Amino acid sequence: MKRLLPAPLLSLGLFVMWLLLRPSLAPGSLLLGALLALVMPLLMAPLRPPAGPIRRPLVVLRLVAIVAVDVVNSALDVARGVVRARRQPPRGSFVVVPLELRDVHGLAALAMITTVVPGTIWCELAPDRSALRLHVFDLVGEAEFVAYFKQRYEQPLKEIFG
Repeated sequence: MKRLLPAPLLSLGLFVMWLLLRPSLAPGSLLLGALLALVMPLLMAPLRPPAGPIRRPLVVLRLVAIVAVDVVNSALDVARGVVRARRQPPRGSFVVVPLELRDVHGLAALAMITTVVPGTIWCELAPDRSALRLHVFDLVGEAEFVAYFKQRYEQPLKEIFG
């Protein structure tokens, strides 16, 4: 079964995305969506990295909740910053965050988190993976932001991926 369906969640996601992009339940549309959902993961299998070990699944749930709260709070902060931009322009700045996390899966998760949270942009990862350069929409204090970022995101990812 694993040879026919190497990534079942990816196949499901592709099929759902097909249905959302092509809002038709005609038999031909469903058949083409199912065909794409089966064939694309097979074609892309050589490009997929091996799955990473997840050591602390409960920490994953806690991290997801933290990111969800941060997405909402950051979206509100960015909206407030845009509204008050004429009176008080945001203090956008680049920040270098030293990293202890080296696992490629953990770094990929950190990149996704950084991308999802409004007001932060992943700009550059050092070649040796020792530091990350971010752009922050409204930076109050660099040291406080670095400590917050490491405690809020990097520490749970280190627990999850070791």
